[in-house]
Amino acid sequence: MPDDSILHAAAPLGTLVVLGGGDDDPMLALLARLLPDRNSPIEVLTTASRRQPARTAAAYAHAWNQLGCPHVRHLQVDENNPADDPATLARLRRAALVFMSGGDQERITDFLLGTEFLAILKHKYQAEAGFIVAGTSAGASAMADFMLVNGHGWRSLLAGHVDVKPGLGLLPGVLLDQHFAERGRYPRLMHAVLAQPTLLGVGLSEETGLVIRAGHPAEVFGEEAVVIVDAAAATHNNLPQLPDDQVISGHNLRMHLMVAGQHLDLATREVQAG
Repeated sequence: MPDDSILHAAAPLGTLVVLGGGDDDPMLALLARLLPDRNSPIEVLTTASRRQPARTAAAYAHAWNQLGCPHVRHLQVDENNPADDPATLARLRRAALVFMSGGDQERITDFLLGTEFLAILKHKYQAEAGFIVAGTSAGASAMADFMLVNGHGWRSLLAGHVDVKPGLGLLPGVLLDQHFAERGRYPRLMHAVLAQPTLLGVGLSEETGLVIRAGHPAEVFGEEAVVIVDAAAATHNNLPQLPDDQVISGHNLRMHLMVAGQHLDLATREVQAG
């Protein structure tokens, strides 16, 4: 069963949107519609990107400008730009939308965990109606309590071949994976939730994601499927004592394939067809 602390936690007043990667133009259009005012300040966080982060931010700014959102800036947090720089924190406090681009999700957690920046981001999402935090690919994975950072193909069914690390904690009780169907990541998500059955596994395919609004269940949007894996009631689970390189086992996992317009209650783990 889900953790009682998750069931009874106050629902955030903000909105969270995550996409599994791929073409994110429809997601940007959705975010523009969700903004309380298209003149609101948007900050693009490119921390996950090692290559040409400025070009990435400029491309997003151009796309949002085309959608009638003129106030888009590049919020740099990396080796040369500390998260807790006063000017960075001031811009974060003013932002109506913080968008995390793709790349390497471990870079996001490396630079943000334990910072005042993350504390402010969480407070805004929890307490500010109308505030939006969003991410694609690595920027989506980093949002959850935990994220998958390693595990490839059939080897993901072997003990010791999957690596799960803490995320930013904006989605409590959730373990998130991206590029899900395209990169054959079903085995590693099943492995991860068998290792930590209190976590709900969520796999986002490309061009597909979840939007979570205050007081509403998560809603699927996009062209493909969101995969939910729930091991809370699993039996014959031979993790975590299984020696490395041995095949994992688990019976009675619940799995859902969800498409656009369907809903998931993250607290109760119940799904709704529409």
